[in-house]
Amino acid sequence: MPFLAIAAVALSVSDDSTVFEVFARPGDRRDGRLYGLAGFALAIAFLASFGTYLRLSIPAFVGSVVVLAVGNLAAQTARDRGVEPFGAMTAFVAGSLLAGAGGYLAAAAILNQPTALPQVVFLAATGALIGALVRSMLFGRDDPIVLLAISLLLWLFADLSITVSASGITAALAVTIALGYVSYALETASLPGMLTGVLLSLLTLVVGDVGWFAMLVTFFGLGGLSAKLRYDQKVKRGIAEPNEGARGSGNVLANSVVALFAVIAHAAAPQMESVPEDLFLFVFAGAVAAAMSDTFSSEIGGLYDNPRLITTFEVVDPGTDGGITWQGELAGLSGAALIAGIGAVAFDLGTVGIGVVVAAGLVGMTVDSILGATIEGGFVGNQGVNFLATLAAGLAAGGLAIATDTIAV
Repeated sequence: MPFLAIAAVALSVSDDSTVFEVFARPGDRRDGRLYGLAGFALAIAFLASFGTYLRLSIPAFVGSVVVLAVGNLAAQTARDRGVEPFGAMTAFVAGSLLAGAGGYLAAAAILNQPTALPQVVFLAATGALIGALVRSMLFGRDDPIVLLAISLLLWLFADLSITVSASGITAALAVTIALGYVSYALETASLPGMLTGVLLSLLTLVVGDVGWFAMLVTFFGLGGLSAKLRYDQKVKRGIAEPNEGARGSGNVLANSVVALFAVIAHAAAPQMESVPEDLFLFVFAGAVAAAMSDTFSSEIGGLYDNPRLITTFEVVDPGTDGGITWQGELAGLSGAALIAGIGAVAFDLGTVGIGVVVAAGLVGMTVDSILGATIEGGFVGNQGVNFLATLAAGLAAGGLAIATDTIAV
């Protein structure tokens, strides 16, 4: 009710009032109404009702609201002082992390609910990163969408009751932030792409473990570097990634969303009957192997002449969607084998398990090429093709793991 009242006031204040000057965004100034504040307040009211009806975590919801509100304030304060975009993003994450943790703890104390500080820090960090990521891709008035994304994710993780140790969350934050800074400094990822990678790495480390993270960070690191390999030559051939090879959030998400689902499903597996946890390990490894295989095949294979269209084997120009070279296919095989090797060391997959991951990676690479030759550019774009290829690889890995009795069902 208080936030409905705030929305009503926001829509009624005059554009020459002090309240308007404090809360107005550029779009609000053009329209003469505080639509941004009204939308934010209405989103809070709706989510509060939704969460109460479903009996979702109130502290997680309070933390979500505070994450976005304080994060926006911190980022705007940094921008007003002339800080560059990376610094403003850092201010958003730092401010929202601290405020989100404080808001969660305060709400839990009022409700007399037991809390574990490491878990609270994990939830606040996750909310801060998802908020910064979605905020970087949307406009200032889109706070309701950002709040929805943060709330749903924090409600999910709060419901899963993920066990987090103090040393674990400290190490996870230190490692992922360091790797994120390195990727941004080396320009292997754009700012949204870096945020995506940091978020996925944090979730993988905390929800999965070091082995899962090792596979993911290998893809991020070597995949990003392969995009910069002989970049000038790729520019001349018309096959270079934009932004000097720095991968954006769309590219990172398209290649990683299946792996992210597998990590979350792995955490939820104990609550699902008759679903073996190792199933999602193979789905994860297969999806990452496909992403690595496809990246290596396109970034390395594109440097060679006379590619052939995978559907007809006719010679096409370099960079043609669906065009393959034998050098690229070998590079793709090596990428899948690399991910499988990391999985074998971390999880003792065995010979059959290694074969499953490699096969899944090749399935994903082949699906990517076939879709590129048939529907890319018409029905879906490159990012959609990447998602479908990793999805096919994840499903293939899970199916093969069951079919070969690599995991017990």
